Amino acid sequence: MDTPRRALVVIDAQQQYFDGMLAVEHPPRAESIARIGEAFDTATANGIPVVVVQHELPEDAPVFAAGSDEQRLHPEIERRADHAAKRVTKVFASVFEGTGLTDWLRAEGIDTVTLTGYMTNNCVIGSAADAEPLGLTVEVLADATGAIPLANAAGSASAETVHETLMALLHSNWAAVTPTDRWLEAVEAGAALERGNLVESALAGRDGG
Repeated sequence: MDTPRRALVVIDAQQQYFDGMLAVEHPPRAESIARIGEAFDTATANGIPVVVVQHELPEDAPVFAAGSDEQRLHPEIERRADHAAKRVTKVFASVFEGTGLTDWLRAEGIDTVTLTGYMTNNCVIGSAADAEPLGLTVEVLADATGAIPLANAAGSASAETVHETLMALLHSNWAAVTPTDRWLEAVEAGAALERGNLVESALAGRDGG
């Protein structure tokens, strides 16, 4: 298998997910931000371009308001941001919509995007699904992402349930899901990550895993 031409995408590693109403709960945010930083450093050391994405909404928005403390990058990412190959802001869940990122990736010859950041249940899954028609291979670092608990008219789920369920879903079709340490090994080896597929996942699920 050819060596992947990767870009590491750090999605919305912002204070909103640490200090705001959307504070990530699983995996523990102190752990996930450390794994994001570790992936950032490894990518930089191995010549893999890093894309830092930042969500930004109007100044009167309840979350991610432009210029607010919550809209700022987490300090662990801010101190590394000068090493990013590209920085973009977005207003949708997907990192691709309206950001110019797709054109940049193609110009750089990137065929694989490694997704980290927040949230699993919104921007990570939205970006992974959006990458499919673009012909991009997707990797997701399970311990370098994070989810929040959810409750609405359709039901409720803990942050752990949300995260673990979506990791299984992503690995069944849209992405190779792996912990950061395995990704670091793959980067050092110049190797692709193996992902599951829907048929095998469905059969294993029917048989009880």
